[in-house]
Amino acid sequence: MDNKNKVKSEEQITQRQRKPNLKESLLWSFLGILFVGQVVLCFLSYNGANLDFLLYLGWATFAFSMITGMLARVAFQEKGKVPKGKGLIQTSVVVESGIYAIVRHPMYLSFILFFLSLILISQHWLSLIFAIPITLYFYLSMGQEEQSSIIKFGDAYKNYMQRVPRINFILGIIRLLRRD
Repeated sequence: MDNKNKVKSEEQITQRQRKPNLKESLLWSFLGILFVGQVVLCFLSYNGANLDFLLYLGWATFAFSMITGMLARVAFQEKGKVPKGKGLIQTSVVVESGIYAIVRHPMYLSFILFFLSLILISQHWLSLIFAIPITLYFYLSMGQEEQSSIIKFGDAYKNYMQRVPRINFILGIIRLLRRD
């Protein structure tokens, strides 16, 4: 891809990130309603099945999701070389250290684990139904993010994809240990 097409593709990606169209706005509204519903269910049906093991697992998953999200944010801030005045997603290098050495999409993983934790905490079947479209959206978004990153960073990102799994934390740790 020549530089002119690469710049045009990066501009299209940036424009998509800034201004959602009607379809995206409706999707985000729908997902937002599901999210609020899932949170409300956690309050109304806290430990609904009285399975304490699932409740404790849910809180542990919640804590892990929060830590994963914070580590991702810190790594982006420290290593992403974000231009002044730009958001974290405007990194100018592939971040490959910290939690990004274990999984490529720790922020998405954090969101998915968060919704899983709400299912485990509420133990209500409706919570599972609410979480499925949200989780599917985040999972599919990872593929779109990867395509954008390939356009933006080229072979550097493709090589990163070969070394680091998408969201498989256990495989990521194993691969990291083998590299060292």
